[in-house]
Formats: sequence, C-alpha cells, structure tokens
Amino acid sequence: MPRLSIAAACCLWSFFVTSIIEANEPGQSASAANRSSNSTDWPWWRGPERNGVASSDQKPPLSWSETENVVWKSTVPGRGHGSPIVVGDQIFLLTAEHDREVQSVICYSRKSGDRMWQKELHKGGLNLKGNSKSSLANSTVACDGDRVFASFLHDGAVYATALGLDGQQIWQTKITDYILHQGFGSSPTVYGPLVIVSADNKGTGAIVGLERTTGKIVWKQDRPKLPNYTSPIILSVAGKEQLFFSGCNLVTSFDPLTGNKLWEIKGSTEECVTSTVTDGNLIYTSGGYPRNHLSAIHADGSGKVAWENGTRVYVPSLLQKDGYLYAVLDAGVATCWKSDTGEEKWKQRLEGTFSASPVLVGDLIFATNETGMTWIFKASPAGFEKIAENKLADDVFATPTICGSRIYMRVATKSDDKRQEFLFCLGNN
Repeated sequence: MPRLSIAAACCLWSFFVTSIIEANEPGQSASAANRSSNSTDWPWWRGPERNGVASSDQKPPLSWSETENVVWKSTVPGRGHGSPIVVGDQIFLLTAEHDREVQSVICYSRKSGDRMWQKELHKGGLNLKGNSKSSLANSTVACDGDRVFASFLHDGAVYATALGLDGQQIWQTKITDYILHQGFGSSPTVYGPLVIVSADNKGTGAIVGLERTTGKIVWKQDRPKLPNYTSPIILSVAGKEQLFFSGCNLVTSFDPLTGNKLWEIKGSTEECVTSTVTDGNLIYTSGGYPRNHLSAIHADGSGKVAWENGTRVYVPSLLQKDGYLYAVLDAGVATCWKSDTGEEKWKQRLEGTFSASPVLVGDLIFATNETGMTWIFKASPAGFEKIAENKLADDVFATPTICGSRIYMRVATKSDDKRQEFLFCLGNN
C-alpha cells in the first residue's frame, strides 16, 4: 500500500476537523497548513516534508561569493541562529537584539529583500547565560499560510506566539517555565489544526499541541526534568503519522493530534539536538551528551533497535536518501551509512566545525560549517564526490533554506570585534 504523505494526511484531517475550528474565519482555507508544501516555499524547520530535503526539480547555484550570484543582501539586526522560512512573497525569521533587549519576528520581501515589518514580541528579561554558541533566537518559525508561529525563551518561560502575515499579534500562550542550561532551540511545527511546541528543561518540561487559531492548549504531555533541545518532528512511518521526540534518555512517539503516547523506549542520550529522519520503516536518532550515539529504531512500537554506533552527530541533523543515511559530524566529517544495517560506506574529512544541518537537493548535499564554507557533494554510496566549495561571511550557525532554485542564508561578518548579521538570497544570475 502506498505511504500516505504528510500533506495528504493533514488534508484528510482538515476535512473533518479544521473546517469546524476555523468555520467562523472569513476567507480561511481548510488546508491552510498545507499550502506551502511545494518546491517554491519552505514553511518550517527542515522544509515541507520536515526532513531537510528540498524539491528535486530546483536548480540552485553551485557557486557563489560576496558578489557572485547574489540576488540581494539585507541586514539583520541583532543575533539569531534560526533559519529563514519562505512562504509566498514573504520571508520570516527570529532575532534578539541585546542592546535594545527585544526579541522579534522580522519579515522580508522575497523579491527584493526589503524589510517589510518587524514585530517585537518580548522586551527585557533577556538571560545572556548559557552556551556561548547559543543565541536568544535559536528557533525557526513556522507558517500555515495565514499565521506565523514563533517560540521564544523569555524571562524564565517559553512562550508561543501567532502573528498574521501583516505582523499583527493574534495570540500568545505560555508553554511552561524554563530553567536555562545551554539555551532554548526547539522550533514549532504545524500539523492539521494544531501548532506543536516543545520545551524540555530541568524544571517543568513539556510538549504541547495548541489550536492554530486561538492558542488554546488542546493537549499537553509532561516531560522528564532534563535539558534537551530537539524539535518535534512528524513523519509517516510504519503506516501512520507519528510525532517523534528524542532526548531525556528516551525516544518517544506521540499521536500528533491527541498527544497520546504511542510508544516509548530508552536509548537516546540525555541531551539531543538533531531532528529525527526516516526511511519509512526505521527512524534515526542521534545525540552527543553524556555519550555519542546514532541509532536506527523500528517505529512499529516493538522497541527494537536495528543498529547503533558511537558516532557524534550531535547538532547537524541527518539526511536519508534511497536506502542510505548521510551526515556531517560536528567535527567536520561527512559520512554515509547503509540505512538498514548501519554499514559504513565512506567518510571524508571536510574542514572546521558544523552546527548548521545539511540540505539535500536532488542528488546533491549542501553542508555549511561555522565559518561560512559550504561543501556541495554527491549523495551517493559509491564514495565522496565534491562538486563545489564556496565561502560566504565569517560566522554561520543557521541552516540554509533552499526553495524556488534559490538559497537563503543567514550569515554574519566580523570586523573589529563587531558582528553584523545578513540575509543573503543566492541565485543563478
């Protein structure tokens, strides 16, 4: 039986539920949450299918610099590591300005790069402690076609906020109090009538499903009192849509609409960052504290681990293609494994340290390190084959967004101890 796609499942649910929830909203489409699942948009963390894979019909540039193949370049105030998302004619991202003590959502024109609006969601109460690599705007926003959803850690608590496409606030909901350890990095995800937000921490950790229209909490699951940084990821595995969450020494599957726990096993590390990927039968999780691990788990509820190794894939998320798993380790080593057995096919040292996740376009992987060097190489088990190598800026933590044959990169330059962020749009000129 063919696998039901995320978009199709959401549409079916929308037919029964979303139309009821949003019946009183003028002009509201029942399939708003699925409008952006095409090659021209990138509506949330890790793209339309939530797996870091861009549409294969694109032709993004293979070479660029500060001047080559730059469609436009815009300044970004403050600091943040969240990726830009692209929906219709707009680009959205989060930022935190330490000097003004504000946390904001910024909207840019997709065509020109002009800043269309900036909405300040929180002011004051910025906690500058935590990991030196972290920021106060680590999350990537999500958009359902009518609203933009943002998650911030502010003044000891995590809040979710919904804005209209014009930047006007629709609602704001407190998710939970939050004890800062390394930082807050979880990104919201949209599914059917819900937006799902997580906030694992040493205090009252929680994962919550909220109504997209009102911010009302539909379901809430308490989490162990441990720090963790993964985002909720919904994938079609073992014949059904499942919400996967790793970390706090657990790998957990939830029903994304009800929050009911489908299954849970021990086996992940305490602190995880990467987002789960799948081949349709197995899911792949990884972590880096207090031990390194990469594991393949049967997602049918059996609790069986197909294979596991001690590779450190802590921050950059994995990619899966045609029965093979690809990763760029934090330490700068590109690696390929056979998905079902864990057999290593090859590995190749690149350069530097990686925090951004790789993105797959067709049979090409785009991987950017923390100093702005991007390697483009083949997604092939035959061996490492470099296609190109490009340098842009000095400081990159945000994962590139690739859609509509263009690359959107959030980068920073450093001069005389001054750091300035930019948003680049790269395309074949």
